[in-house]
Amino acid sequence: MNDTLPKYRCPNLLLGGEWRPGRHAQRLKIHNPATGEVLDELSLAGVEDLQLALQTTQSAFETWRKVPAHERCARLERGVARLRENTERIATLLTLEQGKTLAEARAECAMAADLIKWYAEEARRIYGRIIPARMPNSRMDVLKFPVGPVAAFSPWNFPLVLSARKIGGALAAGCSILVKAAEETPASVAAMVDCLNQELPPGVIQLIFGVPSEVSETLIRSPIVRKVTFTGSVPVGRHLAQLAAQNLKRITLELGGHAPVIVCADADLERTVNLMVQHKFRNAGQACLAPTRFFVDKRIYGDFVEAFGVASSALRVGSGLEASTQMGPVASARRQSAVKSLIDRSVAMGARSVAGDAPEQGSFVAPTLLADVPMEAPILTEEPFGPVACAMPFDNLDAAISMANANPYGLAGYLFTDSAKAILAVSERLEVGSLAINGMAVSVPEAPFGGLKDSGYGSESGIEGMEAFLDTKFMHYVA
Repeated sequence: MNDTLPKYRCPNLLLGGEWRPGRHAQRLKIHNPATGEVLDELSLAGVEDLQLALQTTQSAFETWRKVPAHERCARLERGVARLRENTERIATLLTLEQGKTLAEARAECAMAADLIKWYAEEARRIYGRIIPARMPNSRMDVLKFPVGPVAAFSPWNFPLVLSARKIGGALAAGCSILVKAAEETPASVAAMVDCLNQELPPGVIQLIFGVPSEVSETLIRSPIVRKVTFTGSVPVGRHLAQLAAQNLKRITLELGGHAPVIVCADADLERTVNLMVQHKFRNAGQACLAPTRFFVDKRIYGDFVEAFGVASSALRVGSGLEASTQMGPVASARRQSAVKSLIDRSVAMGARSVAGDAPEQGSFVAPTLLADVPMEAPILTEEPFGPVACAMPFDNLDAAISMANANPYGLAGYLFTDSAKAILAVSERLEVGSLAINGMAVSVPEAPFGGLKDSGYGSESGIEGMEAFLDTKFMHYVA
């Protein structure tokens, strides 16, 4: 490891305002995916740690809910300022443990800060309403209250942003929060949480790493936890939803994605390819909103495949710590094996592969385009979660929309056209929670982000994201 880099150390657990080593007998090795080297060992939460976290979060909630909204806002904004001051250190930790380029890691830090700041400002705008009374000398109000202690589960692909969405909303609403972050990327999340925790009463935010099934079973089954929010895979989301349903707990699920891109004949081909190559191979394709299934008008299909293949093959792949790197490794050897297997199985069924180069050492997968993909190929139904895109021609827009919807996912979608008719048709009929037209921005702090079908339910960000952490009470007062 470069001696000029900050020394990597796994964090302890944040319990009751103190950083403590986990008491689980099991420990977990954290690897640098670019080199395979072991960075450190992570201690995990034992039964005693989880019980302490639950007890503390209840008492902390009773304290935090009484803090006025303008003060909650001020405290969160001070934490955000500290987060921004520490961007370079946190970004380096993120690159070391997750693999993305330093530029992408810095951008993720900035997005996490923006998310929490937006929620902090929104804390001052948690409004109820007055309903015209039905009788004299009476009043009817609708009031908003924090739902209670929150259990939040976030993944490894965007550990800062996907934790910040949950943390910002919960804390701004007046809830306490237990964050079970991904064990693969502990140091970056812990550094972000520490920036916020310094401004909060003890236990308002707690950070846990552990055996996932043990943590989720304990937290979700506890009567103390009143709200669950999860970002991750569809199978795990289904399991957590079943756990939450047993005690009728509110849950928000942001699950997988397999985003379709419809490219019409009138699209600006050069601009479309440049934007989509940048967006597809960001974080080595490990993004639930990554554009993956490209449905291209047959009149420009050949030109699109050639241009996309050239642009993706030209990407510089290597360690995220190198300034020249445009795409880093996938997060693990397991992820590498899964993506390569999906490519091989799809090629065996007739897809044509156009791939770039990638280092042999480390968990790298070359940026790959699969062209002329048959509809029965596994790449069209299995979420690749890696640096592979696929392209198919379409005869007319109805066929493109039909092919795009023939998939269990419905998170994000993209359309490139100047046709008002096409925009209207796709915006009404494409089964996705977010749609970008002639661009790639489908997730911003002030707008809701969530999916349809197997991509989950509920929204994060925007006023909808804040509502997820609030209970609504109707009050009828007669004098």
